Amino acid sequence: MKTAMKDLLRALKPWRVSVIAACIFAAGSTALAIFGPSLLGNITTDAVTSLTTSPDHQIDWPPIIRIVITLIVLYVISAVFSYLENYLIGRVTARLGQDLRTKILDKIGRLPISYFDQHQFGDTLSRMSNDIDIMTESLQNSLSDTISNIVMLIGTLVMMLTISPLLSLVAVVTIPVSLVFVSKTAGFAQKHFRAQQNTLGRLNSNIEESYSGSIVIKTNSHVKASTAEFSKVNDELYAAGWKAQFFSSLAFPVTHFFTNLGYVAICVIGGFQVISKAITIGNIQAFIQYVNQFNRPITSLAQIASTIQLSLAASERVFTFLEEKEEAPDYEPARTIEKIKGKVDFHHMSFSYTSDKPVIKNFSATVSPGSRVALVGPTGAGKTTVINLLMRFYDPTSGYITIDGTPTAEMKRSDVRALFGMVLQDTWLFSGTIEENLKYGNEKATHEDIVKACKECYVHHIIEGLPKGYKTKISEDSDNISAGEKQLLTIARAMIANPPMLILDEATSNVDTRTEQLIQNAMNKLTKGRTSFFIAHRLSTIRDADLILVMKEGNIIEQGTHAELLAQNGFYAELYNSQFTN
Repeated sequence: MKTAMKDLLRALKPWRVSVIAACIFAAGSTALAIFGPSLLGNITTDAVTSLTTSPDHQIDWPPIIRIVITLIVLYVISAVFSYLENYLIGRVTARLGQDLRTKILDKIGRLPISYFDQHQFGDTLSRMSNDIDIMTESLQNSLSDTISNIVMLIGTLVMMLTISPLLSLVAVVTIPVSLVFVSKTAGFAQKHFRAQQNTLGRLNSNIEESYSGSIVIKTNSHVKASTAEFSKVNDELYAAGWKAQFFSSLAFPVTHFFTNLGYVAICVIGGFQVISKAITIGNIQAFIQYVNQFNRPITSLAQIASTIQLSLAASERVFTFLEEKEEAPDYEPARTIEKIKGKVDFHHMSFSYTSDKPVIKNFSATVSPGSRVALVGPTGAGKTTVINLLMRFYDPTSGYITIDGTPTAEMKRSDVRALFGMVLQDTWLFSGTIEENLKYGNEKATHEDIVKACKECYVHHIIEGLPKGYKTKISEDSDNISAGEKQLLTIARAMIANPPMLILDEATSNVDTRTEQLIQNAMNKLTKGRTSFFIAHRLSTIRDADLILVMKEGNIIEQGTHAELLAQNGFYAELYNSQFTN
């Protein structure tokens, strides 16, 4: 809790002037309002005195009018201060939310791929939306209120002491008991608020998975099991939520109970003091108002405490994410490749996601410039891992990779990734027009460039058949175009990007046999003169590769051309023949 508070205060540092000004305005607004009951009591005393002491039993209005004017001035200034305080706090919390969301988005770009392998997307999304919303809303509601209530508490106590020390003692005697109880329940509430936010992150992940995988869930008759899993997490959220609210809400009824006991004692003792003329009737009226003002911040602070607990639980999740370990800094001074040729060497490369399970073992290979290299092998052989290492999504645990003799570890990750264009088996298109999607890798591409690439990919006629052609909007889930059409568009996008090297992960997996041949022809044009890496599952697509690396359990067990590998009659020949056996 203390760490979360420190992190929150550190996050507010850029706007500390505004926060301090808002606190000053909040304190000023409350301080001016504190004089109200005393002045109202003076009006009552003056009115009663003039009625009982003047010969004609008439109220002396001039002094009362002066007090009323003073009250109006005080209340107007107090209202202006309150407006300024709310304006500043509103701006600060909005800026804080904006800043934290930007930092989270920037953080996502700096996190290693391993983080996303180990954490659910929905949980990260929950931190960026729900947790930050809770932080800013709680801060806006509690920061100025806390200052106002503290000033109200201290100021009211001073005014009460000036009226009657005895009655003040009666009013404050219940405070220690209330504070002890509030501090005890706050600890219980904090634990359950933290559990509530963590469970909410899991629930969002569950919802995101259920939504994105709805077709798979229905196809496999997994609806009941998926619903049961959701209900389980939802029940956990309910349990954590009601416990957090229960413990946080206990503060109000307890403090309210002791407050009412104080009222009873003050009325009895104060009545005797008025009768004995120890204080005036105006004073007892003002004192009762002050007691109400005095108890209100105590009750309010108890409620704010529960809001702060929730805010700190959300803050803890946000700042924990922002402190996650990032990718290692780029090598300094980073090396660059002035004119890429495309020679790639893997030097005794080994890698493991966990220390006890190596995935790549002493991987060595030389890829000539402009050659087409296919990685083949059974599932789990390490093909995708090699690509991840080539793109520097991960770095080898031993060994290294060079491009044109330059170690990729000594280059900026962004420079390494800029050398490659990727066409993946899992297509990805974002909301926007088809033309905007096609220009994603090359913003400078003209419409003519786009049309030319689409014709070479045999997708131009498909686009022209859509309602608005290249200006057709793709929906959020790209559900207004087929899977095969998505694949064709991603291939065209790679052509338009015109990268020096290519990575293709079974890029024709979502098209029919006839279209596959057309795409193969387009791929031959695309890969001509470019070093290209293919991850192949259908071996018929890589027969023309210049080099085929056959992988098994993280090692290269065979390499050569298609004809050479078939002639060896080894593992590759076995894989190839198995795909054409009826």
